[in-house]
Amino acid sequence: MEEKLTPLNPIFLELGPIQIHWYGVIIGVGALLGLLLVIREGERRGLHKDTFVDLVLFAIPAAIVGARLYYVIFQWDYYSQNPGDIIKIWNGGLAIHGGLIAAFITGAIYARVKNLSFWKLADIAAPSIILAQGIGRWGNFMNQEAHGASVTREFLEGLYLPDFIVNQMYINGEYYHPTFLYESVWNIVGFIVLVLLRKVNFRRGELFLTYVIWYSVGRYFIEGMRTDSLMLTESLRIAQVISIVLIVIAVGVLIYRRMKGLSKDRYLDVSQ
Repeated sequence: MEEKLTPLNPIFLELGPIQIHWYGVIIGVGALLGLLLVIREGERRGLHKDTFVDLVLFAIPAAIVGARLYYVIFQWDYYSQNPGDIIKIWNGGLAIHGGLIAAFITGAIYARVKNLSFWKLADIAAPSIILAQGIGRWGNFMNQEAHGASVTREFLEGLYLPDFIVNQMYINGEYYHPTFLYESVWNIVGFIVLVLLRKVNFRRGELFLTYVIWYSVGRYFIEGMRTDSLMLTESLRIAQVISIVLIVIAVGVLIYRRMKGLSKDRYLDVSQ
């Protein structure tokens, strides 16, 4: 006899015709918590608290647009036939790589305009970014997306997951790998690692580059388990390609900056 499990309601609140989805609420909570932490750390590093508030006012809209455009571009066969769905971000479809690229470009421009060190801003923000990413993955959980291949209920129970996660992984008659959870845990562990590494007093830029490497390594392996990946070719997953490119670039930049003496300042320095 087929199991009948009711998925969690993806809608957080309905106000007449207006629906507020858990997906957006969870992403918003992650972004807000990240902002509060980065403001606190920024002040400790000698920056005015408004520095990151102002930056976020530009970076978050840019990240949302970048994440959606990235997703739409690689799903253009569908969206070219359904242009009205392009704006429906509450149904999912925000590619984190697109959001990060847009946010980092925005941060670089902001730093230049404000005459601040981009590397200093990036180092301070890195732990908050990966924490927000870890929290945001639970939006995928509510939408029953970003999962892996089918598994048995016994497999999921063997991971000692609570029933609400196991039941939510029951989609269209099958259970699936909770890859959203794997990435969330990887990112939260990454947040802890980066916070601890701040005390090492790395050279400027190296904490941020460590974030890029950490996130990309995890994303590469977890992406290989997913069934909803954006594909470059039939067998080539875009996120895995981007992850490899980012790892190579981050390692290369780290080595280059050390060899050329471009990273003399340290994380704990209060200079701009």
